[in-house]
Amino acid sequence: QVQLVESGGGLVQPGGSLRLSCAASGRTFSSYIMAWFRQAPGKEREFVAHIRETPYREYYANSVKGRFTISRDNAKNTVYLQMDSLNAEDTAVYFCAAGRVYSTTGSEYDYWGQGTQVTVSS
Repeated sequence: QVQLVESGGGLVQPGGSLRLSCAASGRTFSSYIMAWFRQAPGKEREFVAHIRETPYREYYANSVKGRFTISRDNAKNTVYLQMDSLNAEDTAVYFCAAGRVYSTTGSEYDYWGQGTQVTVSS
């Protein structure tokens, strides 16, 4: 069992940056593929990025590639999402997820956090 708790969301101006964190419970964090998804109002949940357990190979959605960076610290049981050059289209609730399958499909992930709101607005 893995419990995930996101933090770091908030209101930011266009062009600004935020760093999201997702703290995981359990001793097996390092064995999970960790991912970030997001869901904007009235839209379906979409994949943002994931990072493998070892080596730390990353993969990004085209919409965030070059602006967002996913990373993990297995010693702290935490995964991060550094978000730069934010725009209004990035406004959404951001969720972290843990799974055993290297996938961009949400249903492939076993554990989810409660989400953190990111709002990009002037």
